[in-house]
Amino acid sequence: MLKRRTDLAAEAAQLWQEEAGTTTRLEGVRARDSAREGFRVTTVQIVNEEGARALGKPEGTYVTLELDGLLRREEGAFPRAARALATELSGLLELPDGALVLVVGLGNRAITPDRVGPRTAEHIIVTRHLVERSPEHFGSFRPVSALAAGVLGTTGMESGELIAAVVERLRPACVVAVDALASRSVKRVGRTIQLSDTGIVPGSGVGNARKALNRETLGIPVIAVGVPTVVDAATLACDLLAEAGKGDFEPEALGGAQGLIVTPRDVDAQVEDLAKVIGYGIDLALQPGLTVEDIDLLVS
Repeated sequence: MLKRRTDLAAEAAQLWQEEAGTTTRLEGVRARDSAREGFRVTTVQIVNEEGARALGKPEGTYVTLELDGLLRREEGAFPRAARALATELSGLLELPDGALVLVVGLGNRAITPDRVGPRTAEHIIVTRHLVERSPEHFGSFRPVSALAAGVLGTTGMESGELIAAVVERLRPACVVAVDALASRSVKRVGRTIQLSDTGIVPGSGVGNARKALNRETLGIPVIAVGVPTVVDAATLACDLLAEAGKGDFEPEALGGAQGLIVTPRDVDAQVEDLAKVIGYGIDLALQPGLTVEDIDLLVS
């Protein structure tokens, strides 16, 4: 049987329900829908090992923010999206006052669907050096550092190795890691952001998983922020055939699609928009005294 790929917990729960039947209860998983700044929010909590096995994801909280209005360029959608992300991110962060936070942008900036992380890092207000050197002027800011870790093929270092070394040197209270993901549905590509308190595995979105970044490997909490920018071609073909009423095909017929990745033709614009939303959202969460207009002035 062909295994449909997704990095989104909300989609994983949906897939499990489709395979198990609508009358079967998914034990160990709690899900709820809400709204934030006019955007739909889905929260999935995996509370035990049974739920983790069913969805294939670690225990923890996964928050999915759907930003359809941003894609449609609705008036005021950008500041609303940034504030919504900041609010949901703040709910996952448990930080003492004045504690240092390291924001890490994962991915290869030379590959468009994979550059969400590095581009996000460029929108982060870095303040560690200012707080340390001029506390009389910047003491009200939280110290923040940012790092675009690169990839093994361009740096000769695993991103996990580099981040672990930085964490050991700076001793931050938390890491916020941003990376590209894969979704099951093209309807979620470029319009969905997932946040989780379980860490992240760099490269998992394109089937090139590296060393995990989480509390176990780094010794501190790791909040993951991910954006689906690609869809596995075999998963896409499988779903399209099922929607067309041809779900009884042989999975082997999709062998040619194995290993192929599909991405939208306007992925470059989507990546730029989402990287800015994520960067501003992180800034608002870490520096709650600022507004979107303040960040415009500070990062421009």
